Amino acid sequence: MQFGHRGRSCVKMLTSIFRLKERIAMPNQPPNQSDLTDAELLAAFLSSENAIDLASQLLIHFGGLHGLMRAEVEELQKLDGTSSTSIAEILAVIELGNRLRSFRPDERPIITSAADAVNLVHDMADLRQEQVRIILLDLTRRVIAIPTLYMGTLNASVLRTAEVFREAVLCNCPAMILVHNHPAGDAIPSPEDVELTHMLIEAAKLLDIVLIDHLIICQSGWSSLREMGLAFSEPPQTHPPVPLKAQSR
Repeated sequence: MQFGHRGRSCVKMLTSIFRLKERIAMPNQPPNQSDLTDAELLAAFLSSENAIDLASQLLIHFGGLHGLMRAEVEELQKLDGTSSTSIAEILAVIELGNRLRSFRPDERPIITSAADAVNLVHDMADLRQEQVRIILLDLTRRVIAIPTLYMGTLNASVLRTAEVFREAVLCNCPAMILVHNHPAGDAIPSPEDVELTHMLIEAAKLLDIVLIDHLIICQSGWSSLREMGLAFSEPPQTHPPVPLKAQSR
């Protein structure tokens, strides 16, 4: 059978992908995924003819895996070489990464301070748009999950109370911490942040859920509304904002 230039190119690309997947799980040998580059691992999820080239292009464009995990559909659609199929595959990989933020019972950390909570979501400091997450806790303040609720400009008019507490109610969580970031500003709470926190504290009481804190994160540091004595009834405990390097471990 004779192949044209395009056909030979296609066969060559498919052969390289097949060999790549063979390297990940070779028969009668332990998996050797750690030997693969980020681009090679990502290519294993893609069905594109030029999977390895596309994976490399994505990682370069978004600045590595962490940047790719924050990619949005619109950004992926603008890149040369992406199709609806490859975008769906990439989004599936991103979602799998997000779901790994849920913790197994044997590895769930305990939150004893605002700094403990910030350590779990410090990646929000580098996000390019505002995002809202909640840290769901059990009675012993062990983390159950950290779902993302919202992406966009945060204010009381767009963030519905039902959305904030939905995951906590479904998981039967008695306590939670609200976290959002200030991409282009500092960690000082705005009047709108304080107003929103007041509203959520009152709503939480009706649901028999304790809103433990509202944290704000940015590149220069973070702040805790509870520790600042804003919205919460307890007196302030520390002086905000706190530089991110001060809470790193």
